[in-house]
Amino acid sequence: MSKPLEERACELAVYMIETGATVRSTAKHYHISKSTVHKDISQRLEHYNPALYAQVREILEQNKRERHIRGGMATRKKYKGI
Repeated sequence: MSKPLEERACELAVYMIETGATVRSTAKHYHISKSTVHKDISQRLEHYNPALYAQVREILEQNKRERHIRGGMATRKKYKGI
């Protein structure tokens, strides 16, 4: 049986805040799906711990603002290696 939802959501949030990790890298670190991580930190956490939710929201917004840059760098790396 997995951890209680509240505990898991808080643990994921703390990890993301401490490392500045993306949803994808957090999911990979905890061996769970991206959709589970996203649901935990964007929906469940808001009800369990609003203060932690506000901090995670900032990380998510920052990642959203930077994702086009990461995508461009990944494409560049892909074609530079060919």
